[in-house]
Amino acid sequence: MEKIGEMEFYTLDEIKDKHVGKPGTPLREAYEREMAEELQALRMGEAIRNARLRQNLTQEQLGERIGVKRAQVSRIENGRNLTFATIARVFKALGISASFDLAGIGKVALW
Repeated sequence: MEKIGEMEFYTLDEIKDKHVGKPGTPLREAYEREMAEELQALRMGEAIRNARLRQNLTQEQLGERIGVKRAQVSRIENGRNLTFATIARVFKALGISASFDLAGIGKVALW
C-alpha cells in the first residue's frame, strides 16, 4: 500500500492477496486458473472475429454458416459460450485448418 496525501493506493496483487488469498492457496490457485481460462476464451473469440473480418463476413453471415443467430456469433467473438464443438464448427465454416499433434497418438485433424 502506498499513501499519497489522504488516499491509499493498493497494487492489484495486494488486492488479490486480501480478497482471494495469497499465492499458493487453493482459492487463489482456482482464481488464477479461471482468469487464465477467461483470457484464452477472449483470445479465441478475437481470433474468430479477425478471421471473419478477413473474409468480409458479417456476424449474421457467419451465423448462417454455422446455424446460429447473429447474437450467438457476438457471444462467441466475445469469448462466451465457447465449446470445442462450437469452435470446430466456426473453424470449418471459415475454412480454418484445425490439426495438432497428440503425444502418443500422432497428428489429429478435426475434419
